[in-house]
Amino acid sequence: MDSLNQEQPLIEHLVELRDRLLRAVLSVLIAFGPLYYFANDLYAWISKPLRESLPEGATMIATQVASPFLTPFKLTLVASIFVCIPYILYQIWSFIAPGLYQHEKRLALPLLASSVVLFYLGGAFAYFVVFPLAFAFFAATSPEGVSMMTDIASYLDFVLKLFFAFGVAFEIPIATILMVKAGITTVSSLKEKRPYVVVTCFVVGMLLTPPDVISQTLLAVPMWILYEAGLFFAGLMERDEQADTPEDTA
Repeated sequence: MDSLNQEQPLIEHLVELRDRLLRAVLSVLIAFGPLYYFANDLYAWISKPLRESLPEGATMIATQVASPFLTPFKLTLVASIFVCIPYILYQIWSFIAPGLYQHEKRLALPLLASSVVLFYLGGAFAYFVVFPLAFAFFAATSPEGVSMMTDIASYLDFVLKLFFAFGVAFEIPIATILMVKAGITTVSSLKEKRPYVVVTCFVVGMLLTPPDVISQTLLAVPMWILYEAGLFFAGLMERDEQADTPEDTA
């Protein structure tokens, strides 16, 4: 009888998880419908930084027969997921929230909302700041006699990787706060490691951007600023927790 009672909540949780996943997938499909109508416009928009950097007379090309159809299709699907991220995270939150304590909910909800905003900011920073500089650099360094005609599928894969990389890089404040909150480290310890963090930011900038100082700095400096922001807010949380903790009485 006890084993039956234990299996019942497990089945209920699995059913709820299935329902949440289906809602998330359905939201992506609903967003995909109207977005696909603008699939070619979306690709024109996302390829604009490269096309503006191409030499006069140069164009993008499709090296595969199905690329003119599949590439905008893939972009629309990714864009649908990108648009639905808040709703998908809401479904995840609704599934795990009942198992959290009240003080954990008060912390998790702002962090969840902040992580979404920071991810979008990272993608926007990549598109409006990094892409124009990076593609201008690539166009300027093309060897003599080599025509720069980028394949549309290769370009999409490249920019999607950069969108993801910058989106994740902008999550540094959230990661810093979670590490401090989980007791993995402390604010004072992270401050002592600041010189190593600054060097790491520039190394990551070097790996994720084209090999020019401007692009590397444009990623490294924001990462450092975001790290300092994470330290600031983690320090505020530490002080609030110490203020809320009653002093030991003799």
